Amino acid sequence: MEEWEGLDAAEARMDSEWFRGDVCASYLLARCVEREEQFVPPASSMADESKVESILPFGKARSTVKGEPLSEEQVKQYNDFFQASLYLALGMIYLRDNPLLREPLKLDHVKARLLGHFGSAPAQIFTYMHFNRLIKKYDLDAYYVSGPGHGAPAVLSQSYLEGVYEEVYPDKSQDAEGMQRFFKWFSFPGGIGSHATPETPGSIHEGGELGYSISHAFGSVFDHPDLIALTVVGDGEAETGPLATSWHSNKFLNPATDGAVLPVLNLNGYKINNPTLLARISHKELENLFLGYGWTPYFVEGDDLDSMHQAMAATLEQCVTEIRKYQQEARESVKNGNKDGHLKRPRWPMIVLRTPKGWTGPRKLDDKYLAGFWRAHQVPITDVRTNPEHLKLLEAWMRSYEPDRLFGKDGRISDELRNAICPAGNRRMSANPVTNGGQLKKPLKLPDFRDYKIEFDQPAQKLSPSMVNLAGYLRDVIASNPRSFRLFGPDETESNKLAKVYEAGEKVWMGEYFAEDADGGHLSPNGRVMEILSEHTCEGWLEGYVLSGRHGLLNSYEPFIHVIDSMVNQCLEVEWRVKIASLNILLTAVVWRQDHNGFTHQDPGFLDVVANKSPEVVRIYLPPDGNCLLSCMDHCLKSSNYVNVIVADKQDHLQYLPMQDAIEHCTKGIGIWPHFSTDANEEPDLVMASCGDISTHESLAAIDLLLQHFPSLKIRCVNCVDLFKLISHDDHPHGLTDKEWTALFTADKPIIFNFHSYPWLVHRLTYKRPGAHSNLHVRGYKEKGNIDTPLELAIRNQTDRFSLAMDAIDRIPTLHNKGAAARQTLLNDQIRARSQAFEDGVDPEFLTKWTWPHHGLRKDQQKQ
Repeated sequence: MEEWEGLDAAEARMDSEWFRGDVCASYLLARCVEREEQFVPPASSMADESKVESILPFGKARSTVKGEPLSEEQVKQYNDFFQASLYLALGMIYLRDNPLLREPLKLDHVKARLLGHFGSAPAQIFTYMHFNRLIKKYDLDAYYVSGPGHGAPAVLSQSYLEGVYEEVYPDKSQDAEGMQRFFKWFSFPGGIGSHATPETPGSIHEGGELGYSISHAFGSVFDHPDLIALTVVGDGEAETGPLATSWHSNKFLNPATDGAVLPVLNLNGYKINNPTLLARISHKELENLFLGYGWTPYFVEGDDLDSMHQAMAATLEQCVTEIRKYQQEARESVKNGNKDGHLKRPRWPMIVLRTPKGWTGPRKLDDKYLAGFWRAHQVPITDVRTNPEHLKLLEAWMRSYEPDRLFGKDGRISDELRNAICPAGNRRMSANPVTNGGQLKKPLKLPDFRDYKIEFDQPAQKLSPSMVNLAGYLRDVIASNPRSFRLFGPDETESNKLAKVYEAGEKVWMGEYFAEDADGGHLSPNGRVMEILSEHTCEGWLEGYVLSGRHGLLNSYEPFIHVIDSMVNQCLEVEWRVKIASLNILLTAVVWRQDHNGFTHQDPGFLDVVANKSPEVVRIYLPPDGNCLLSCMDHCLKSSNYVNVIVADKQDHLQYLPMQDAIEHCTKGIGIWPHFSTDANEEPDLVMASCGDISTHESLAAIDLLLQHFPSLKIRCVNCVDLFKLISHDDHPHGLTDKEWTALFTADKPIIFNFHSYPWLVHRLTYKRPGAHSNLHVRGYKEKGNIDTPLELAIRNQTDRFSLAMDAIDRIPTLHNKGAAARQTLLNDQIRARSQAFEDGVDPEFLTKWTWPHHGLRKDQQKQ
C-alpha cells in the first residue's frame, strides 16, 4: 500500500496552473493509478469522458493507516465472500428465476420491471464484511446502519449469507428455491422495498429518505455502553442539512456511559445524475472539514481488491482500538471518582472510504462509462429486456462472480467460508437484538400522575401553569428511569416551561464549560436532556433511542415541528418485530400564543400531516387543562408502537376538571361537560364544541356571553381531547360510531366547533357524520396573523368569544331577529376590546382574567 506522504508531489502539482480548472484536484488524485505518467491534466475547464477514462480505475489502496493484518488465505476468503454478496445484490435487482444461472439467461428469467440501486452496494458490503472480523476478534456488540439511499441489496445480501434471513423468513432458504424467492420479492409486488425497510433484519434505519443515518445511530448508542453502530454515509446523503448537522452528535456522546458510532463516509463520486460535493474537494479540505467537526478522519481509497482488503482491515481495527481506548479511559476515570466531573471529549475516529460507484461492474456499456460513473447508481443496465447484447453482458457480469463455484450444487456458500467471515448467533449484525428493540424494552417506572394533580374549588376559576406542573411529573419520570428515558428538544426545554426536569437530569454536554454556565446552564456529561438547535437531529436521536429499546419524549415549538414532517413514520406491523415504545411528541408554544412573534411562528398544520398517517399508528391529543395533560402524558408513555402527538400551551390557563373527572374525560376522549351546559334532559338549541386548551377557553367564554344575553338558551358544551374521536369508527379504531356521534352532537342542531388547528381538518374528519354537512361550523386558524395580541389574533381568525357568540346567534333558528340587539352589543364589545389592544399593546383585563361565573346553574347541572 502506498502512504499518504507519497502523494505530496502530486498534490503540489495540482496546485499549479497545469492542474487548474473545473476538474477538482481530488477527483484526479482519487482516480490516479500507480504510475504518475498516467495523470491526464485537463486541457480546459471542462473534462470530457476521454480524459476520465485515462485516470480510471482507482488503482491500489492508499490509506492513512499502514498494515497488512490479513493472511493470503483470508484475503482469498474476503474476495470470495465479496463476490457472493455482489452476485446476490445483482440477482435481487434483475432475476425472478434461474437464480444460480444453471442455464443460459433468458428474458423469462428477468423481472419485467427493474428496480433497485447497485451503485453503493459494493462499498457497503465491503465495509460490513470487514467489520465482522473485528466483531469476532474482540467479541463486539455491533450493528450496521445503511445510510445511502435504497441501499437494501447490500444489507439484505449480508443477512442472507449470515443465515439470519432464513431464520426470520424460512421460505427464503439458502438453496436454489429459497434464493429464487429471495430474489423475486425484492422491489416486487407483495415483497419488500429497495431500502432497508422494517422487514429487513438488522435494520432500524430505512435509508429511503436521506439524512438521518448518523442521528439514528447516535440515538441507538446513548445508554448502550458496549454498542457500536457501524454507519455508512452516502456522499449524496452527506449533502443534506440533517446529515451535515448530525456530525455534531459527537459532542453529546459520553464515553463513560454510551456506546460509539463509527461513521464510514463512502465517496463513490456521484448521485443519481450529478457529482457529489465531498468527492470533488481536495483531500486536505475534506480532512479539515472532519477535523473541524471534531472527528479523526482515516482515509481508505482505491479499487484493487487485495490491497483494499488489507487497508480496510487495518483501518477498521485502528478505529475499534481507539474507541475502546477512549471508553476505557473514561470509565476508569469515573471508577476513580470522577462521576460528575468534566470528562474529556474524544476525537472519535471515522473513515472516508473512496471507491468507484458500482465497483466491480463493467467499465463501459457500449460507448458510455458505467462503473465509476453515475450510470451505475441505480439499475446499471436498464434495457436487458429489449437489447439482447446487453442481456448477454449482464449474464457475463453475473457469471464473473462465479456463482457455480461459490454456491455449489446446494445453492449456498460453504460453511467454511461463512464461518470464516461471519460471527455467530446474536453477534451477527443483522441478528443483534438492539435492531429489534422491543426485545430489550422494559416498561418505564412511572410515578402516579395523580400525585401531581392541580387542585381547585370550582371549574374555570383558577389560572395555573399546566406545563410547569407537567414538568414536575417528567422530572420524576427521568429520576425513576436514569438509563432508559431521555427528553429531547431543540433548545426549548426552558422556554417550554419544562425546566424542572433539570433537577433530575441536566443537559448532556461534552463541550467546553464557562464559569457562567453554572448559573442556569444545567450542563453535564451525565445529563438526560438532549438539546441541539436542530429538530432533525433531535427527532433522529429520539427515533434511534426508541427503536433500540428505550423510551423518550420530544418537546418542540408547534410552528417549527414541520421541519420533521417527513420523518414522523413508525415501523410497520411486522410479525417478527417486538413492539417498541411509542414515539412521543409534545408540542407547545402554540399558534394562538405566538401573537408577538408574527406569522412565521403561527402554523398549527403539523396535525394535518399526522392525520394523514396510518390510523393504526397515529394518535393526536389536545388536553384542555393541566390534569388532562397529565393523564394524556401518562397514557402515551405507557403505550407501544404509536406516534403520539400531544398539543398543549405553556402559559397559565384556567383549570376545568378535577383529576378523577380528567381521567374519565381523557379515557372517553370526547364528552359533554355538564358544568358548562344548560340542556340537561332537554333538546339543545346549540352545541358549542371545542378541541384545544385556548380554543376551549374562548368557547366557554362565548357560552358565558350567550347566557348573559339569553339565560334560557339550551347550550350543550362538548369537549374533544382525542382528535380521532371525530372520524368514523370505520376509518380509525378510536372513532365514534354514528350513534355515539349523534348522542353528543345531535343530527339536526347547529354546532359551533372551535378548533386549535386549521378548520378544514375537522371537516375532513367528520364528512361522513350525520348532519355534519349542514350543521357543523368549524372555526380555527385561517392563516390570518401578524404581530397581534392574543385577542386580535383570535378575532382575525374568528375563534374569539365574540365571533363565536355572534356565529351562534346567526345559526340558532329560534332566535331569528330576537338576537339582533345582542349581536350588535357583542360586535361593539369586540371592537372596543380590539381598539384597546391596539392602543395599549395588551388585551383588556376583563378578557384576560375572565373566569366562569356559573350563571346560577343548579347543583345537579354543575355536577351531572
